[in-house]
Amino acid sequence: MSSRTVKALRAAFSPLQIRDLRIYLSGQAVSLIGTWLQITAQGWVVWELTRSATALGIVAMLGTFPILLLGPWAGVWADRVDRRRLLIFTQVGAMASAFALAILLQTRTIQLWHVYVISTVLGLFTAADIPAQQAFLGDLSGMREVRKAVNLNSMIIQVSRMIGPALAGFIIGVWGSAPAFWLNGLSFLAVIASLISVRASQVRSPKGSDSFRELKKGVRFLRGNPRIQDLMTFVVLLTFLVFPVINIFPAFVGEVLHGDAQTLGYLLAASGAGALLGTILVVPLAQTVRRPGVAVAGATIWMGLWLLAFSWPVSLTMSMVSIFLVSLAAPTVFTTALGLVQILASPEMRARLVSLFVTVSFGTQPFASLLVGYSADWFSTPTAILLNGLFLIGGGVLMLVFRPELRSWQVSQEEAVSAI
Repeated sequence: MSSRTVKALRAAFSPLQIRDLRIYLSGQAVSLIGTWLQITAQGWVVWELTRSATALGIVAMLGTFPILLLGPWAGVWADRVDRRRLLIFTQVGAMASAFALAILLQTRTIQLWHVYVISTVLGLFTAADIPAQQAFLGDLSGMREVRKAVNLNSMIIQVSRMIGPALAGFIIGVWGSAPAFWLNGLSFLAVIASLISVRASQVRSPKGSDSFRELKKGVRFLRGNPRIQDLMTFVVLLTFLVFPVINIFPAFVGEVLHGDAQTLGYLLAASGAGALLGTILVVPLAQTVRRPGVAVAGATIWMGLWLLAFSWPVSLTMSMVSIFLVSLAAPTVFTTALGLVQILASPEMRARLVSLFVTVSFGTQPFASLLVGYSADWFSTPTAILLNGLFLIGGGVLMLVFRPELRSWQVSQEEAVSAI
């Protein structure tokens, strides 16, 4: 391993020297494993209830649609209130949602509409949580370390994506789906305890300021920064064409691989392992590249090529390898873009800009989830995945051709300093 790689890896973990950030991320680690227990179990429950990829898409749509509606306003709110208290509130709400599903499954009264309603409620809490959580990382780490703090949070997400689904497959196979939801509910206690324990330095917007005016300031910033617009476009490609494929994994496992919940766990764990390795190795190196536009475009085309391979399943092993390689590049797109947005935003606008970023990026996901689910039912699951791969490759190539400034864009030393 070269000295440059060693230096990049060592620098990536430097924010863990900050006590409050370390405590918060520890609580996050426990809670996110529980979250992926629920994501895996919920997908399998819906598949067993309906045998419909469209139903899987509807559940995913309902869980993300509130982000599109409320995301910008949630960012303004998160800039004006105590973010730590807001996060405690959202975590308590998510915990209650998990326990509600656990009770319905335990009493054998679960129906599809229950999942629809609770997914929508959970989406409301998520819409408030995401901008506050991302800005809270900056409150704990300081602006010099914020890109690496975002990267560490991404690593934790990917570790949980690897552990949670594999554990969920085992739990469902032995005890059924209900324990996965009970465990997720309990896991929220860890992050709530960490939030109670830490103290953060937050710069707030004036409470008397007009929300719509504050939101317009964020929109003006985005309109005046073409490079951030480019990065957002790549994240839209990621959330529109890659993430919805994960939502139809239960259909892929049931119809194509003829597997069970444990097979689903293996596939999701392979995706998490790829994203984890990408976060640990690829993202720190990508952040040292002076031309992030080229790195992000290359990662987009790479994902499209391996989605094509994933759409032609030969065996479970080959499917796991393909989705591992797709997920390897995903953090390069999302984490690089999100980190640069946080650095370019002023402290009092950070949550607002993150919320706009999340809204623009994930606002397409509800429609994409429904479209991919419908396409999988209308054509076939492999065909739907094949089309997504082709569109992803085309999108990456078109961005490089029609946005030539993207190829020559270089980050300044000030922007790159936190990644060196």
